[in-house]
Amino acid sequence: MTQLAGEYIPSTMQWVRDQVEQYERTGGREGGTLRETGIPVVIVSMRGVASGSVRKIALMRVECNGEYALVASYGGAPKHPAWYHNLVAHPTEVTVQDGPEPFLVHVRLVEGEEYNTWWARSVAVFAPYAQYKEKTSRRIPLFVASRPQA
Repeated sequence: MTQLAGEYIPSTMQWVRDQVEQYERTGGREGGTLRETGIPVVIVSMRGVASGSVRKIALMRVECNGEYALVASYGGAPKHPAWYHNLVAHPTEVTVQDGPEPFLVHVRLVEGEEYNTWWARSVAVFAPYAQYKEKTSRRIPLFVASRPQA
């Protein structure tokens, strides 16, 4: 099992804490969808930029050929979610759990045509992303998480 070393600081949001705990405890058999939507999620663990501690979130499961989109939409809020800064600061200290076991990934921000391709995939999985884009003046960042090359 691949876990990030260090102290884990759970989310300040109770539903996120509960979902992460349930997903991890059951190897993804429970807690694998965004609340009542039925849309699959993955658990993303990362190093906190300020604390250095391990942080975990559930994000929509947008997967293609073993890579995952991590969409920093923050529901269309005017600023980036806190975890965006964690990934920018520590792009190689990230795991994704899509099923029983987490695995190490490296993340990178994508732009241009690659952004457009992953954005379309993301909206196909979770249509509200399109509304979030209309709601905010910022360009919603999109990371691609890939397993490190051997």
